[in-house]
Amino acid sequence: MAGAQAYPARPVRMLIGFSPGGGADVVARAVSPRLMEGLGQQIIVDNRPGANGLIAAELAAKAPPDGYTLLVAPGNYTFAPAMDAKWKLDMTTAFAPVSLLAEAPLLVVVHPSLPAKNMQQLIALAKAQPNKLSYASGGIGGSGHLAVELFRTITHVQAVHVPYKGTGAAITDLISGQVPLCFCTLPSVLPHVKNGRLRPLAVTTARRSNSVPDIPTVAEAGVPAYEMSQWYGLLAPAGVPAAIIERLNAEIANVLKHPDLRARLQSDGADPIHTSPQAFGAFFKAEIAKWMNVVRKAGIVRE
Repeated sequence: MAGAQAYPARPVRMLIGFSPGGGADVVARAVSPRLMEGLGQQIIVDNRPGANGLIAAELAAKAPPDGYTLLVAPGNYTFAPAMDAKWKLDMTTAFAPVSLLAEAPLLVVVHPSLPAKNMQQLIALAKAQPNKLSYASGGIGGSGHLAVELFRTITHVQAVHVPYKGTGAAITDLISGQVPLCFCTLPSVLPHVKNGRLRPLAVTTARRSNSVPDIPTVAEAGVPAYEMSQWYGLLAPAGVPAAIIERLNAEIANVLKHPDLRARLQSDGADPIHTSPQAFGAFFKAEIAKWMNVVRKAGIVRE
């Protein structure tokens, strides 16, 4: 216990497996200054992008289990193992969960020319014309792709996937009407919703988003089993002492109470969320099982 009380005695490294400016990076850089205050030590945010986040994950997994190396884990880490044949790291045994940090919904949007003003009309339209409705995503195996595949497995609708090289290109064609439907990250499409270029139907999270409180959830709109979010959590290497995990968890809880931090995250379309290590661990395992099942049912080939 004495060691845990002395923690941290030097700077803590926070690894991110994705480029600066991405969702995981935004959340990490919002949280780290307040976490630094609570811990009384510098937090070094270290971007190690590549291989769907695997490079950073492997670095973190191999680090000494002393609490001085942490990994910011987006939801991608629960579906990447199902999508990437090169992914050999077992995320459930290699890491100890600390807490969730934030979650952001995807927003179901359509081009205004599509005669669907709610999710039930969208489902009816898709069922009336199987494989006529197309949807855009930022790429095969990304959150926008898997969000629709989950939707399809629940509703049994058929739709044609049009993958793009990045969300920006997908939204360009969505706005022009080339592709009428997208389950897109909220920050990427919110400006186009506000100016009327896109029509919002629902958010994909279990709860309404504080960023767009008037837009219903997919579940509220008639698909009760549906839930999908782009979430971000904090992991430590397996074997970190429980007292250090609890210290980090308590500091995260304090950090996420700050009004300025909450406002900053919500301006980026994310809602701060704190959990116990046990709850985050159970959620993480359930997400891996869910996406393995979705990928298998959809027949998506691992690459």
